[in-house]
Amino acid sequence: MLSFISMFNLIIFILFTGFYFYQIVYVFVSLFKKEIELYASTNHKYAVVIAARNESAVIGQLIKSIKKQNYPQELVDIYVVADNCTDNTAEVSKNAGARVFERFNRQRVGKGYALDYAFKNLINSNVCYDGYFVFDADNLLDENYICEMNKVFDNGYKIVTSYRNSKNYDTNWLSAGYSLWFLREAKYLNNARMILNTGCAISGTGFMVSDEIIRKNNGWKHHLLTEDIEFTIDNALQGVKIGYCGNAVLYDEQPYLFEQSWNQRLRWAKGFYQVFAKYGGSLIKDIFLKRSFCCYDMLMTIMPALFLSLTSVMVNFAFFYLGLINIEIYPELMRETSAAVLMSVLNSYAVLFVMGLLTTVTEWNNINSTPVKKIQYVFTFPIFIFTYVPISIVALFRKIEWKPITHNITKTIEELQQ
Repeated sequence: MLSFISMFNLIIFILFTGFYFYQIVYVFVSLFKKEIELYASTNHKYAVVIAARNESAVIGQLIKSIKKQNYPQELVDIYVVADNCTDNTAEVSKNAGARVFERFNRQRVGKGYALDYAFKNLINSNVCYDGYFVFDADNLLDENYICEMNKVFDNGYKIVTSYRNSKNYDTNWLSAGYSLWFLREAKYLNNARMILNTGCAISGTGFMVSDEIIRKNNGWKHHLLTEDIEFTIDNALQGVKIGYCGNAVLYDEQPYLFEQSWNQRLRWAKGFYQVFAKYGGSLIKDIFLKRSFCCYDMLMTIMPALFLSLTSVMVNFAFFYLGLINIEIYPELMRETSAAVLMSVLNSYAVLFVMGLLTTVTEWNNINSTPVKKIQYVFTFPIFIFTYVPISIVALFRKIEWKPITHNITKTIEELQQ
């Protein structure tokens, strides 16, 4: 029994290392390769699209940060989709200077449907835009955000994502866990992908997409629970390379209540399963037929880590339970199985700790928190990731529906940049 569980955990470790070794390469690329510098010859005309449901507390600050951009204001129009709102989001948005679409549809709920409603209205209007920015209502933008994104767009990228920072890193271990994950994704995944000229990934908010793609799709056609990942993978399969702009900094609010965090990540986990079920076969096919590294990268993003983690947990738990109920007959089994499980947990903690530490050290000046909390939350980062395990198990069996998250961090962009 011991030899089997020890060998099993070793095989899982080897598979993890094999599948994700390229991300270790990404780390070295990000650390030692110079970031891509691009310049724009044209200032393009953009529409900003914000999907909002009962976001009156925060949306005004986002609109203000858009209006303070170091970019010609006549080239930026702001649109808010007040989606099934029961508060005064529409009124606050209008007063702040946005144009508002009000949408009421209790059957088709979720950000994807709100975006589709806005895009269909825009592409059928008399106003023409080169591209569209997509933000969540709780976001805030650095004053050079649009200017920097325009540089990447002007160099031929039809989709561009940005550097995602946090408004409330130091609220608690949950908000810090989210923040470190997104900072790592920006610095050590998308930045490396951009340097190596492979496709990047969209992460929820803070991206722009060309009018050409929106018109080709006749709006926004992605309606799985993780519409951002679905959008990313759909475009990867079509050979559309997503760019990244590390100088375009966006701040958003991270969940800090466990119930909110649980529900959000439950939706994410279910959405990843949905995306894999819909696109997994096509990704695998293109990895081999088209020799697409981008498709391999996206496949690694949506499935193996989740699958290997769940398999490891279930097998280790089964052996632990077997040892527990047979402790009087096979006392050695319980002790040896416990040791194997503990070693596996400690190894995982060590890897995640190093990941969090590296991100914290290199992004130190970008994290809005005290030095003590920055160090403290490196130690809790692995625990945050571990909580994905029960969430992923529940997501396998439960029907999940999109639920809005309440945002109430009302900081201004000036407060974040003090």
